[in-house]
Amino acid sequence: MRTPPAPHSPAPDAALAEPTRPVQGLWVAGISLANLGMWMAFFGPLQVLLPEQVGLLAPGTKETALAWVTGAGAACSTLGTPLAGALSDRTTGRFGRRRPWILAGALLGGLGLVVLGRQDGVPGVLLGWCFVQAALSCLNATLLAAVPDRVPVRQRGVVSGWIGIPQSAGVVVAVLLVTVVATGISPGYTLLGVLTLLCALPFALLAPDPPLPREARPPWRGLARGMWVSPRRHPDFGWAWLTRFLMQTGNAMFTLYLLYFLADGVGYEELFPGSSAADGLLVLIVVYTGAVVATTVLAGLVSDRLGRRRGMVCLSGVVAAVPAFLLAAFPTWTMSLVCAVVLGIGFGVFLAVDNALVTQVLPSARGRAKDLGIVNIASAGPQVIAPALAGPIVVYLGGYPVLYTVCGLLTLLGAALVWRIRGVA
Repeated sequence: MRTPPAPHSPAPDAALAEPTRPVQGLWVAGISLANLGMWMAFFGPLQVLLPEQVGLLAPGTKETALAWVTGAGAACSTLGTPLAGALSDRTTGRFGRRRPWILAGALLGGLGLVVLGRQDGVPGVLLGWCFVQAALSCLNATLLAAVPDRVPVRQRGVVSGWIGIPQSAGVVVAVLLVTVVATGISPGYTLLGVLTLLCALPFALLAPDPPLPREARPPWRGLARGMWVSPRRHPDFGWAWLTRFLMQTGNAMFTLYLLYFLADGVGYEELFPGSSAADGLLVLIVVYTGAVVATTVLAGLVSDRLGRRRGMVCLSGVVAAVPAFLLAAFPTWTMSLVCAVVLGIGFGVFLAVDNALVTQVLPSARGRAKDLGIVNIASAGPQVIAPALAGPIVVYLGGYPVLYTVCGLLTLLGAALVWRIRGVA
């Protein structure tokens, strides 16, 4: 006979069971808003504030200094997300597993941005950005885990689609905020810091987060060992990780030198006198973001209705590879606009459906946040290695045609490997 839980002791099922009740619109709106705040805090500095700040502090060595700052921050994010997830998975107390880490990540990340805007030396900027990235890792890990924690499988595609919109829209919104609303480096950082906290508060305070009983907590002695998920024991997880890594690497290499491609390969400034390649890049970002927003929720809904993920992830990879091959063959401004639309469609489908697929191959309910943090390495890691791969290709191995051909091939390979996943339709 099953022993009933002690009086007033929360049942492990509440925190660890597979969810069956669909989440409502307010829950989806809350987590989407929290994600928007996080991505604005991430992209605003990367796209505008950090380059401007480092350019003022080290004008003679700004390229090298910025590379050190962003590289160190990326390393903190890559390593910090699975660690923060593992700590969240082990958090007990009446406030739940995720809520304390969402609040801490948003609060510390917001404060870190405010302090970062007041640094007057490159070392301070480097340390400040690393602190912000570590704090945002806490927020990211717990927001990722909220989907398998609360959303049933049949609804994860459309929810992932809504959550995917802020990841793309956050770039445009953040750039507009720090260039139009709050001009200046310090005011820009302060505005983003305040918004990071305000956007996270509704979800952190109002979303259900059942507490984890102490007897259901994963053992602390297994924390370090748990950072490695054996692909032999969990092959579907391994193939899903590799699929995302290859497709994200292709995407990161595709976008890395896009500004230089517009200037040197397309001749944007000669085509449009008085404009800069940066103006063209902003146009492409807006067009791409519009295509993502238009497709990601619809793609998630379709995958939920069909009950099939692998085919749509494969299709998204094929669609996302087409722009790379087109730009390799036809490096023109008109083709660049077409490719921005096609890439946005492909990546919009990928954002929704692959995120839903990954939640279905997690090794254990007890380690959801940690495992999704490991999956996040497949998204963040390519941002670190893309310069090492793309730079030599552009300089020594054939330039942009070869670079974009390689991007397309990597994306296609990732799309093909999704069929090695057996546990998901």
